[in-house]
Amino acid sequence: MEQTSDIIAARKEKLCELREAGVDPYPNDFCVTHSIGDIAGRINDPGFTAESLPTGISSAGRVMAVNRFGKSCFIRFRDRTGQLQAYLRQDKVGEDAYALFKKMDIGDFIGITGELFQTKTGEWTLLADKIRLLSKSLRPLPEKFHGLKDPEKRYRQRYLDLIMNTGVRDLFVKRSRLIQVIRNFLLERDFLEVETPMMQTIPGGAEARPFTTHHNALDMDLYLRIAPELYLKRLVTGGFERVFEINRNFRNEGISTQHNPEFTMLEFYQAYADYRDLMTLTEEMFQAAALAVTGSVDLIYQGNPISFQSPWRRMTMHEALETVGGIDPAAVHNREGLLEAAISAGVTFENSDERRIMGPGKMLTKLFDALVEPRLIQPTFITGYPVEVSPLSRRSSLDSNLVDRFELFIAGREIANGFSELNDPEDQRDRFLQQLEKRAAGDDESHMMDEDYVRALEYGMPPTAGEGIGIDRLVMLLTDAASIRDVILFPHMKPTEKV
Repeated sequence: MEQTSDIIAARKEKLCELREAGVDPYPNDFCVTHSIGDIAGRINDPGFTAESLPTGISSAGRVMAVNRFGKSCFIRFRDRTGQLQAYLRQDKVGEDAYALFKKMDIGDFIGITGELFQTKTGEWTLLADKIRLLSKSLRPLPEKFHGLKDPEKRYRQRYLDLIMNTGVRDLFVKRSRLIQVIRNFLLERDFLEVETPMMQTIPGGAEARPFTTHHNALDMDLYLRIAPELYLKRLVTGGFERVFEINRNFRNEGISTQHNPEFTMLEFYQAYADYRDLMTLTEEMFQAAALAVTGSVDLIYQGNPISFQSPWRRMTMHEALETVGGIDPAAVHNREGLLEAAISAGVTFENSDERRIMGPGKMLTKLFDALVEPRLIQPTFITGYPVEVSPLSRRSSLDSNLVDRFELFIAGREIANGFSELNDPEDQRDRFLQQLEKRAAGDDESHMMDEDYVRALEYGMPPTAGEGIGIDRLVMLLTDAASIRDVILFPHMKPTEKV
């Protein structure tokens, strides 16, 4: 820390000297004619010749390395498109400019104007005619050899992580590419992209604890959305038969390698489709995403080979508990058997109230989460969910205790959740009332009553299927990231006074 303070003090002294010499250390009038990527593209073009070299190049970027040789030096500088070497000679740029350069440091932004040439080693280099300081860096970058490896510092100072770790920058470029591919995939299928409220009077669309806030002018409490679902289905009722939103959601729950209180979801709804149609659509979407990001539908995630090649495995929850979880078939059909199996499997409950009020449907899914989910490595659709844990799903025509719903699991975690939508307003009202009873009994993740949503259904919503996909978890899969914090630019962390 003491050494860093000395470096900062020295750089601030240089800053004062520059200003006293009449040099603006933060100008904003340098014109870039070629990015480093433009230059590399020209050089690497199969038809490139020395005669086609661009002239009068002006490029800019952050200084990443300096190698001085008395009255000349080599610099490596980087912009958003890559890294380039530049060569400075005192007799070329002039004594004053070269003296100014001596006050520049690694981390500074510079602008260089000159011509390209090849060094004796064959590396294309920008020979500087002019050099200009564009932004003075007051803090030193981490040493190149050691880099920035401390995870906590990387997450807290993501800007520094992006400067020092090219792999991190590449990851977030892939994330952006993934979202673009998904957006185009849906637009090509006649979906309409929309925006719905992030502050809601009634949080709905998921079983989760919301964050609360207060609107002063209206003197009313509001909730940050836990899902956009009920608003998107209002739009389907209004005639937008195919809609989607790539949205930020907020859930006041624990933090883990798979959970962040603020996260990105894709939700989309298609009229005149059912949950089986969306399973097929999901396979196609994930394959398109994998090809765009990785170049293949086969990938390695944390050492496990995973294939997005269709068709994907499909199982009911009961089948999965029996064949994957090893549960006695007789136990999955009664609450006491499920409770005994859960205790034997080491399933924990938050408190005695949770254990007391939990119905067989929720007990079934809790047991599934413990025994089956971690073992579903290859893409697997699980269907046959209980009505109890699916308050917004259409009831199955084959079994009134189940709903037409699936969840997609890959690499031992949930990636997507979809179902045929419940469009019977009376059934929906009854489900909301059942949720209110659970809420009164102590389950604070149960749905609140949303009278306006029921009213919308009373006007008539066409048969519809909808789905939510966790974008962060999908990015983790396609970039082999172990933690959700690795794929979120600014993950939430406890405050600290460390610098």
